[in-house]
Amino acid sequence: MIRHLAATAAALLLTTLAPAATTAPPPGACPGGRLRVPGAEKTVAACLSDLTTAGTVASGHTDPADWAGLVAPGTRSPSGVPGVQLDGYFPDSSHTNGTHGWNHDSQFVIRLPERWNGGLVVAGPPGVREQYANDRTIGDHVLARGYAFAATDKGNTGPALYRDGARPGDAVAEWHRRLTQLTVAAERVAERHYGRAPRRTYAAGMSMGGYLVRWQLENVPWLYDGGLDWEGVLLTRDAPDLLSTLPPALRAYPRLRAGEPGAREALAAAGYPPESEPLWDTHYRTQWDTFQRLFREEVDPGYDGATEAGTPFCPEGTGRGCDTDYDYAARPRAVHDTVGRLALTGRIARPLLTVHGTLDALIPIGPGSDRYARLVDAARRGPLHRYYRITGGTHTDGLYAAHPDLVRPLLPCVRDAFDALTAWVEDGTAPPRGRTVPRPDGDPVHTCAL
Repeated sequence: MIRHLAATAAALLLTTLAPAATTAPPPGACPGGRLRVPGAEKTVAACLSDLTTAGTVASGHTDPADWAGLVAPGTRSPSGVPGVQLDGYFPDSSHTNGTHGWNHDSQFVIRLPERWNGGLVVAGPPGVREQYANDRTIGDHVLARGYAFAATDKGNTGPALYRDGARPGDAVAEWHRRLTQLTVAAERVAERHYGRAPRRTYAAGMSMGGYLVRWQLENVPWLYDGGLDWEGVLLTRDAPDLLSTLPPALRAYPRLRAGEPGAREALAAAGYPPESEPLWDTHYRTQWDTFQRLFREEVDPGYDGATEAGTPFCPEGTGRGCDTDYDYAARPRAVHDTVGRLALTGRIARPLLTVHGTLDALIPIGPGSDRYARLVDAARRGPLHRYYRITGGTHTDGLYAAHPDLVRPLLPCVRDAFDALTAWVEDGTAPPRGRTVPRPDGDPVHTCAL
């Protein structure tokens, strides 16, 4: 009761609630056709025979490009979940999300299964993806379990998200606000649709979406009953993950390709597991440089002056303005203050399960989730946390296709962790103690035992 009173208060702060639909739909009409999402500027409702990706791909109610590369080939997902889908957007002044031709940010999707178990799962996307990014990885599983599912684009998308906001850090700070806003609105629309409020609400997400789960459980825990964090990004004032690990990798990897001594050791010292070396070339070409420049521009735009997001793959030794040479520790206090405004503390106030692969070559596990687990323990919140280090897991399951003998998909472990979280919260069944989970004996695409 207290949580839902708090949610109502948050709704009044974050949204102007739309009036509830009170007129019954005509016979044979979609039962959710007149639903409106509280505070949304636009809502489009559809009754679907299947809310999972097995149905929404064919009906055009998802975007497969949004989850491209996140799942291993051959991954099986549940299907056959009829219900109502709501697409729309909240008021926003930015226009980086072109989905549906709306060219409007703060887009969302809410799925309300016909057979509802009384629960709700909300999610933000990884990286700079949009609102459908979690459809295969999270949505299919939770919908098949009977949960309503809601996801947001976080309020800005794409490689120029740093243009959103009035000051450095504002684009990321908006992510916090948009997930909170969606949680409140989705609870209200579920109550209108089903005639009762959700009994349980969970946050779930991977990478930057996992960072959001941690932030929500630290800062607005009254909205949630628990969270699932899949290799979340760690931001702290003194050592933000991306800004402290990516520049050393950008400097060392060209040296490694040139055969220079000490390069491999430099990458290991920055946190990149030596066993993950076969993954480094892909990450150098497609991930490290892009993420470093994008995130650095968001929190430290003054580093490269009038240039936007630096110079791609500038060589080491270029100097000021080159992200390969970036030294976060040496940057002005104002930059550290900006990151501090976005930082995590470990002070979670609801149960949290963390899953992270030991071969993550984008968000290395050592300076990432290992360190976050220590923050949680230091904040004396360890009893609320379970941390599973998945042997052979890497940042995106799509890499399993090219490296089947090196990496293993994380998705089966994530699904297992979600079920363990809900059993913990709803039945009082404590999850297994945190540990390093060995490789499975069976099919790695579909097998995991925490």
